Amino acid sequence: MQNSAGIREAIRDRALAEGFDAVGFAAAHLDDEARAGLSEFVARGYHGDMGWLAATAERRGDPRALWPEARTVVVLGVNYAPEDNPLAEAENALAGRVSVYARGRDYHDTLKRRLKTLARWIDGCWPGALKLFVDTAPVMEKPLAQQAGVGWQGKHTNLVSREFGSWLFLGEIYLGLELEPDLPEPDHCGSCRRCLDICPTAAFPAPHRIDARRCISYLTIEHQGMIPVELRPLLGNRIYGCDDCLAVCPWNKFARAAHEPDFLPRPALTVPRLAALAELDDAAFRLTFAGSAVKRIGRARFLRNVLIAIANAGPNGPPALVRAARRCLDDEAPLVRAAAVWALSRLSPPEFRAERDRRLAAEHDPLVGAEWEREAAEG
Repeated sequence: MQNSAGIREAIRDRALAEGFDAVGFAAAHLDDEARAGLSEFVARGYHGDMGWLAATAERRGDPRALWPEARTVVVLGVNYAPEDNPLAEAENALAGRVSVYARGRDYHDTLKRRLKTLARWIDGCWPGALKLFVDTAPVMEKPLAQQAGVGWQGKHTNLVSREFGSWLFLGEIYLGLELEPDLPEPDHCGSCRRCLDICPTAAFPAPHRIDARRCISYLTIEHQGMIPVELRPLLGNRIYGCDDCLAVCPWNKFARAAHEPDFLPRPALTVPRLAALAELDDAAFRLTFAGSAVKRIGRARFLRNVLIAIANAGPNGPPALVRAARRCLDDEAPLVRAAAVWALSRLSPPEFRAERDRRLAAEHDPLVGAEWEREAAEG
């Protein structure tokens, strides 16, 4: 190893100067436990609709399967901790909750820009092949971050840092240069299980195990169809992601609010009004969420989430929410119409029954028809 310690510290210093908050070095290798955990996750079907997890499982468990020349992974973190408690709006029936990570600009763009700057500097000092990734490489980055000493995977399976709590975005630079790794970060969760106990949908079958099919982040972002009916009431007013298991971690007491301007919340995504969101057409959706992670799920899935949150306002909900649900019964997207059926049945059963026969007879999409028929059978 050519002056490994000196190179590592130079890269670490430069990374911190470029705005990264955490830096660690790991060998380009994942241990057997991490690979076994991934295999179990896929074998149990916990990945749900995320078929790409199963398709890339072999590469995901081995950095060198992705890039054989890799010898060292530089793991870099940027703090995105919120200023306020992200659980504060849980009881606001008129507003939706967006996960903290998605309230500002899409972090992928910000981190990739910063990683490219650092990578150019590294290449200028020690020319050689390298690659960079921001949540895009089919390799498990959280186990790599633990190996690099950046944090450890908590019982909620997310990374936890003694300095930044649960609020770190991760990116990696793979180097062909072999550098001495940092010491792994040991697990500091102890007997605490707050993250497991707060989960509204019981998505954790055991500590350090998650069933994505029950996870609100998966259901509102990755899942493409209607959300299972038994889980819909448990979403509350969450319309994009969920922060509950992150927010209750005791290690957050050491976190400091993020200073990166790109990660500061947009007012429109801090306490967004559900009735207004339900009115967004495709052009307005794209404009409202330009540069945001929310945009990638598309209008139909987003409005599905909004309508479920509207439904969870309960019977005799505010008139503005009832009107929003009725308007969406005529939406061009079947997924939105299907969600509107459930929302109207929950908000105003008399209006639902008045619409039911006429709408069911005229509906040709099987997804929407199934919602009308199921709600008719139940009520």
